[in-house]
Amino acid sequence: MKQIILGTAGHIDHGKTSLIRALTGIETDRLKEEKERGITIELGFASITLSDGNVVGIVDVPGHEKFVKNMVAGASGIDLVAMTIAADEGVMPQTREHMEICSLMGIKYGFIAMTKIDLVDEELMELALEDIRGLTKGTFLENAPVVPLSSTTGEGLDLFRTTLDKLCNDIPERPFSPIFRLPVDRVFSMKGFGTVITGTLASGRINVGDTIMVFPSLITSKVRGIQVHGQSVDSVSAGTRTAINFQGLDKELVNRGDILSTPDTLKPSYMVDANLHYLSSNVKSAKPRTRVRFHYGTSEIMGNVILLDREELMPGDTAPVQIRLESPVCCVNGDRFVIRNYSPVKTIGGGHILNPVPRKHKLFNQEIIHGLNALVENDSEQSISFFISQSGFSGISFANLRIMTSIADKKLETVLQKMLASRQIIQTDKDKRLFVHGNVFDRLCLEILVKLEQYHKENPLKESMSKQELKSKFRAFRDKESKLFPLVVAKLVKDGNIVHEANDIRLSTHKVALQVDLQDAKEKIATIYKQTGLTPPFFRDVCGELDVDQKTGRDVLQMLIDEKEVIKTKDDLYFDVNAITNLEKELVDFLLKEGEITTPQFKEMTQISRKYVIPLIEYFDSVNLTIRVGDTRQLRKKQVN
Repeated sequence: MKQIILGTAGHIDHGKTSLIRALTGIETDRLKEEKERGITIELGFASITLSDGNVVGIVDVPGHEKFVKNMVAGASGIDLVAMTIAADEGVMPQTREHMEICSLMGIKYGFIAMTKIDLVDEELMELALEDIRGLTKGTFLENAPVVPLSSTTGEGLDLFRTTLDKLCNDIPERPFSPIFRLPVDRVFSMKGFGTVITGTLASGRINVGDTIMVFPSLITSKVRGIQVHGQSVDSVSAGTRTAINFQGLDKELVNRGDILSTPDTLKPSYMVDANLHYLSSNVKSAKPRTRVRFHYGTSEIMGNVILLDREELMPGDTAPVQIRLESPVCCVNGDRFVIRNYSPVKTIGGGHILNPVPRKHKLFNQEIIHGLNALVENDSEQSISFFISQSGFSGISFANLRIMTSIADKKLETVLQKMLASRQIIQTDKDKRLFVHGNVFDRLCLEILVKLEQYHKENPLKESMSKQELKSKFRAFRDKESKLFPLVVAKLVKDGNIVHEANDIRLSTHKVALQVDLQDAKEKIATIYKQTGLTPPFFRDVCGELDVDQKTGRDVLQMLIDEKEVIKTKDDLYFDVNAITNLEKELVDFLLKEGEITTPQFKEMTQISRKYVIPLIEYFDSVNLTIRVGDTRQLRKKQVN
């Protein structure tokens, strides 16, 4: 069944509420103040049954200029509008502002209800029709039907119903979106029901028993019951006026302007990128950082408009902008908004959201300007590519792409698979469904090669760089949960650019080539350790004896360690590998026989001073040969002869 919302619009006292009462018998002015003053202040709600049995929800909006923000809140969920113009007054200031708001909100269907025809003669009625033609020229209502009527006499009400019937048949179904969203327009408590929230379902579907989250506060609750037009239902879909009550949800925690959605679906943001149309009715241009009232859904938030591609925005212009807000908002790509001047309060423009969770942009950034202008064209692959490229090294998840592109899941999956196959994008985490742009990935690969080349130049005697040291050089790899680094390394290994052995990485072209004097130093250092066995000198003394500077000496020594000719313990002490191997065998034989060994026993067995005993016994602990138990050492695991 097609779900449709009809909204009224028009100047104060042009008969919107009276028309709804005459059509439905429902009094939409429910507040005491509204009845006393005879004007609509808050949104009113009713419904009408069409000839085919479908029920159309009706939103009655205030016409007074002081309550335009409430009118915008009501207009955010409607499918077609009945622009109400009194025959005795014609087009008035709020008629024009409501017309602009409906256009900015992207409403495409509607008709004119020319009310109070019982108060005018044919001549005045013709003047009113001429006024209407002037108002609607060049708008979505230019060729819309005009229904003359009187709520007092009932004349024209049948024609109103017939016109509404036809328009509702012509209106297409709302595009499907898997994301459930309901902007909150009322919150109240009912005895026996608890907290009740009403609104027009913007997208998706909700069922009794579902868990929802209130955005941006991120409070969760469970749906206890759903009503549509006073009837209890098990579920409700987009385009329906609905009332939902919740289990254990405090009324004070929910406000008009909040949005109900599936947990962790939306992303609160203090900024949005948008395509902004600045109304031609404005008398002045908009300057950078213009302070505005940002109307989105049922919310009004103060903010500033940041012009990205120009110094000023002229009346009638449309441009990419970033709107920075004082409170967080939860939008989806394609959502409509209206901006009103801070003071005097007047509608000055509006448009649709391009990026609901952007980063802060610098002015005149051509990459951003080009990217945002491309989003207006709504090309799926181009949009996905832009958003993923903007996410940089962090990447972007499938869930975030849903709200940033508004592409249906099935189509989004198809486009992503195509882009993965062509390596336009790279999936860095299958579990989280995280993607980075191919250009970002390739740039990282190149930067790693550059970093390794630089390292080899600075350390020509070192065979490789530790994987951990290389990783620490890049901000992109600091996230401990990121799987990007191993993917980049694997790609470079596959392409034959690097060699990855154990915990070390080097360029595949890198070879350590010692000069004659360094080769001589290497052989002399190795000889010293071979000759001194378990009583080697400190390495600083070795460098002094051979007249080699510390840095060069340590680079040569590292080669001996890499080639497993020398073993490092601690305290600047290094030992010949054969001496350590022989000592290890002697120690194992002793422990297999005795079961444990004390430090004095180890000293007696080796016949060396304490200066060497402690580093050696602790070395065997560090390589997991022995384990300290009290004041003794034991074999860590059973040895097999």
